[in-house]
Amino acid sequence: MDYKFLDKINFPSDLRKFKKNDLKFIAEELRKKTIETVSKTGGHLGAGLGVVELTVALHYVFNTPRDKLLWDVGHQTYPHKIITGRKKKINTLRKKDGLYGFVRRSESEYDPFGTAHSSTAVSAGLGIKIGKDIKKDDANVICVVGDGALSAGLTYEGLNNAGSLNRRLIVILNDNKMSIDKPVGAMSTYLTKLLSSKSYSNLRKLVKRFSKSFSDNLSNTLYKTEEYSKAIISGGTLFEELGFYYLGPIDGHNIGDLTNVLENIRDNKFDKPIFLHCITKKGKGYKPAEKSDDKFHGIESFDIKTGVVVKKSNLKTYSEVFGDTLIQEAKNDEKIVAITAAMMSGTGLKQFKDKFENRFFDVGIAEQHAVTMAAGMATEGFKPYVAIYSTFLQRAYDQIIHDVALQNLPVRFAIDRAGQVGSDGPTHAGSFDIAYLSTLPNFIIMAPSTQIELIKMIKSSVYINDCPSAFRYPRGAGALDTNNQSFDEITIGKGYIVKEGNEVAILNLGTRLDTCIEACKILETKNIYPTLADARFVKPLDTELINSLIDSHKYLITIEEGSIGGFASHVLNYIHNIRLKKNSTIIKNIIFPDRFIEHMKPEEQYCDINMDTESIVKKICELFDDKIINIESFTSKI
Repeated sequence: MDYKFLDKINFPSDLRKFKKNDLKFIAEELRKKTIETVSKTGGHLGAGLGVVELTVALHYVFNTPRDKLLWDVGHQTYPHKIITGRKKKINTLRKKDGLYGFVRRSESEYDPFGTAHSSTAVSAGLGIKIGKDIKKDDANVICVVGDGALSAGLTYEGLNNAGSLNRRLIVILNDNKMSIDKPVGAMSTYLTKLLSSKSYSNLRKLVKRFSKSFSDNLSNTLYKTEEYSKAIISGGTLFEELGFYYLGPIDGHNIGDLTNVLENIRDNKFDKPIFLHCITKKGKGYKPAEKSDDKFHGIESFDIKTGVVVKKSNLKTYSEVFGDTLIQEAKNDEKIVAITAAMMSGTGLKQFKDKFENRFFDVGIAEQHAVTMAAGMATEGFKPYVAIYSTFLQRAYDQIIHDVALQNLPVRFAIDRAGQVGSDGPTHAGSFDIAYLSTLPNFIIMAPSTQIELIKMIKSSVYINDCPSAFRYPRGAGALDTNNQSFDEITIGKGYIVKEGNEVAILNLGTRLDTCIEACKILETKNIYPTLADARFVKPLDTELINSLIDSHKYLITIEEGSIGGFASHVLNYIHNIRLKKNSTIIKNIIFPDRFIEHMKPEEQYCDINMDTESIVKKICELFDDKIINIESFTSKI
């Protein structure tokens, strides 16, 4: 598609050559380009569409990249990428060797700080501003913060410190009343409902004092529209109390008013930080996104005309299996409650909320609070299930240690997105949860190899009432075959033998089991017959299973979807430091490498880190010098 304006814009310096009257049309083209891109690549669409005008206005008014622009969080930055030197590569978004789906410093000088987890921009921006002040550099630092980020304590820590230091930091609230799922909490209510009887006169004085060039349309918007009256204040707002000069709210899609306001912020030498409140609409300008419940927060490639996903699997995801199973258990146990941190849909808990609304709690982007709240509920005899992505659970590590493990409270952690997550890349990968949880006393840690195993582990966790427990499972779908399956609870701390063999044993933890089965098929064509076992548990470790594998095999290979310090470390510790018998077995470990894994398709990631079928075959063949095989010739037969 040809674009009259956008084709002439490769960098913000090109954008600034246009007249203000052109910006509206540039924004329209940028929105179309964003929709066109995501329809092919998949990704996060709604958030980017909501900040198109703001993106154009910020780069038009401020001298980026000298002026530093931080986006919280990075999935709203596709329009930003298009006009900051990456337009020609935008169709590589989220693909191997292509543009990252979030903000990363190594990608562009226009990305001064990596933002993929929420609520970090204010603190990072304040650090950048302090650094510039020390160096006598008067460059502006602008942080665009979504309303969902206001449910996280880190944002308030940054705001509080910025206000007390009186640094000229610019914070822009992108208020679209929606993060991923509907935002919750007192702050959301505050932003939505706050009214004041003196609001008209107070805000009118404030606006007059601040700007000489507001349009009549903006004034009418500020004073007459009920939508915006929610943030008009009497005697000061929370943000003013924190030490900010509060402005707004303004229409975040009126690019003329946006540029006027931003120019005044740029040109006026305020002696305190500035807080600009913008009202936007997630998914703005694309009807299917506007009508969607999640505003196309994250979507696969889709048909632009209809908004329908091009390829949609009928298979159930692990998240859906978790949600469905928890519903079944909750029907029989009224003590079961579910907690999540702004990821109700992503963790498969939407139907749970529909059925048990008074037993479901979405705390917003507040993982620390979620964990400690669950601990409190556990003291009252409830059975809390805390469903959080592995990468986000990292944010609550102190609470897991101090409030759950140390007090030995039976909180159950459903750790979603464990292992590699494909196109979302290293900021969202679940690489470290086995390591950071398995070092803690009192924890039971499980990893299902299949969706059937996940169901069994959830059922088993219901009866773990004397200590904390966790089960981790991957992103994506699985072939759930419930025919002739038993869904009884499993024995805590016990794995099982999948198939008997000799000489070499593979001890699997997690969903690499199918890959190991395929590797065994290839190896058998060369008269190598591995024993394959599924460990199920990191803690307690099945030492009887390990003993039997060591005593009857020359080689033992462990495999897990996690970093060093996890399952393999516990196996080695048992063998070398606890087990009394002498050991002559050669032990090898297949774990994630000591590096962050770049974004690409999941199967490409596991090939890159040597956890695919061929790599497992090769590692085992290297143990048998006289049985080295041509791997490609054998994989073609399977």
